[in-house]
Amino acid sequence: MRALLSPASLKGVLSAARAAAALARGVRAAGSEAEELPVADGGEGTAEVFERAFGGDWRTADVPDPLGRPIAARWLLLPDGRAVVEAAAAAGLPLLAPTEQDPLRASSRGLGELLLAALAEGPTAVVVALGGTATVDGGAGLREVVSELPVPCVALADVRTSLGDAARVFGPQKGASPAEVVLLDERLSALEELRPFASLPGSGAAGGLGAAFAALGAELLPGAATVLDLIDFDERLARADLVVTGEGTVDATTTDGKAPGEVAQRAAAGGVRCIVFGGLVREEIPGAETVALSGDASRAEDDLVDLGRRIA
Repeated sequence: MRALLSPASLKGVLSAARAAAALARGVRAAGSEAEELPVADGGEGTAEVFERAFGGDWRTADVPDPLGRPIAARWLLLPDGRAVVEAAAAAGLPLLAPTEQDPLRASSRGLGELLLAALAEGPTAVVVALGGTATVDGGAGLREVVSELPVPCVALADVRTSLGDAARVFGPQKGASPAEVVLLDERLSALEELRPFASLPGSGAAGGLGAAFAALGAELLPGAATVLDLIDFDERLARADLVVTGEGTVDATTTDGKAPGEVAQRAAAGGVRCIVFGGLVREEIPGAETVALSGDASRAEDDLVDLGRRIA
């Protein structure tokens, strides 16, 4: 048996690469072949997935975090000259303590400065992963420092949310009260330069960064499908007898633009058996075998080794 191991990250527990490696240890211990191909959907960990697939050099830039404090953020230069920049590296929600979350103040300016640092290296193109930010500023901070994109740019949206729904959907996740959600929505609605892009799927990603990048001339694309295309997932799937994917929580959102849902859909279309794991499983995935792990974060790596051994 040849298993293709394509998990997404278990946020706050295991990166996609570590999850794939744990599965591979179990599969190989049982005497079967394993290919590790971790996946992402345009959120945190997307750059690491590209580095795992293609190699590349990590670079670091000093930028402000969402509240303006100096941090060192990294980006990836791929061997073919493309730069991969994650919004979360400079404007990520995990950069703030829960008591610091304040989407009325949080700015995407750090992302703009990180993008400028990448552009200063002369890349042939830029891939920006939008997900995981602490911001709902419609890219206002980004656009304070970036007025144009001198090379082709692809912006990967990890959700399909439009700009008009961004404050309602993402504000509470980032610490906004109901009254603050109303203010955030008013702010986004007042950004006239974003209005031509407000109905695009993904325009509301990262609190409106999707629309901001579209306004700068970037191509706004669905993250999961685009990442899988760029890492040649379909070609590797065609050589596999089984594909294993999963994430921390498997629920209705898994099939709404997330990487494990995209993997399961492609496996079903290709007639390849698919197993989807979750530390917590709230909903079965159509066309796949859904497996719940123990739910104990401290056991996640061991759970995946055991799962790999069992499926092999």
